[in-house]
Amino acid sequence: MADAVIVGAVRTPVGRRGGVLGAVHPVDLSARVLTALAERAGLDPAEVDDVIWGCVSQVGEQAWNVGRNAVLAAGWPESVPGTTLDRQCGSSQQALHFAAAAVASGQADLVVAGGVESMTRVPMGSSISPGPTGTGLPYGDLVRDRYRGTPGFAADDPVPFNQGVGAELIAARWGLTRRQLDEYALTSHQKAAAAQDAGAFESEIDPVFVPDGAKVVADEGIRRDTSLERLAELKTPFRADGVVTAGSASQISDGAAALAVTTSEWARQHGLRPLARIHTAVVTADDPVLMLTAPIPATARALRRAGLGIEEIGVYEVNEAFAPVPLAWLAETEADPARLNPRGGAIALGHPLGGSGARIMTTMLHYMRDHGVRYGLQTMCEGGGMANATIVELL
Repeated sequence: MADAVIVGAVRTPVGRRGGVLGAVHPVDLSARVLTALAERAGLDPAEVDDVIWGCVSQVGEQAWNVGRNAVLAAGWPESVPGTTLDRQCGSSQQALHFAAAAVASGQADLVVAGGVESMTRVPMGSSISPGPTGTGLPYGDLVRDRYRGTPGFAADDPVPFNQGVGAELIAARWGLTRRQLDEYALTSHQKAAAAQDAGAFESEIDPVFVPDGAKVVADEGIRRDTSLERLAELKTPFRADGVVTAGSASQISDGAAALAVTTSEWARQHGLRPLARIHTAVVTADDPVLMLTAPIPATARALRRAGLGIEEIGVYEVNEAFAPVPLAWLAETEADPARLNPRGGAIALGHPLGGSGARIMTTMLHYMRDHGVRYGLQTMCEGGGMANATIVELL
């Protein structure tokens, strides 16, 4: 089989819910990064075999195959197809995996992977509907019967698996304190602010022009004025005596990102410059009640398949859905904390669900390039207790 390489990676700034990108349709956000990707990578959109687009809430403005609509909105040839997938928070990371598999197997030469989420315009959970009969809620009786009585599973709730409760259960299992979570959250903001001040994000972000004519060039969610004292004042919404707050959780956000994937041979023939090789790509699953622990076995599987040790990985990006996730991951993998999310994570930068996998990979690739890091590993927890893990090698 051929290899799979990334020849372009770009993202929009990430906006807060109700913030600077709230007036931009998610199809238009997607079109913006497709256009920027083609321009920056120097690729001809007519040669794209497929666009695989991640999106979690595929309803309203994100319905009717947002991936295909993005292709049309970008002005790309009508011959370019597009599809939309949902692996929850890992949707666009899974899109990258599918793109890599397509080119490596010879089914395609050039595939664009990415994703979008406008959590302002399509609120999280809005795709859940009882339907006309009132029985269309997710999961079904057999799932409820399987997990009824499990600590943390609310059998009488329309959405009985709760990520926030899962985060609390993880904190309890790994003995994580409120102070530790708040300190981690503060560090995420500090890292992101330092990276933004140093101009580290500028090469990966393509500006977005909003309807009022303003040009959005920077991530909006970084809280430079936060402190341990302010974080300590926040309530714990998932458990009255809990430790997880809005401050130690990812931000609800708007944004999109895209990556171009081909083989090294096709890239050479068409004058494209590979950034990195997709070395290893895996997906796995774990307890759906804890929900957020699967990055741990996913990392172990990826390293085993790659034949690498955690000490050989120069940078790790573990999505900060909630602070207990990367902290539990660190405890189990014994990874170097200094290599974890060096430019901040979703607590500071935001988590536009369907676009986060591609956003994180874009940030990691640029960090690897800037610092000459050979191997990077990305993993993220996903609804239903799943996780993707990807190891890339700088070229």
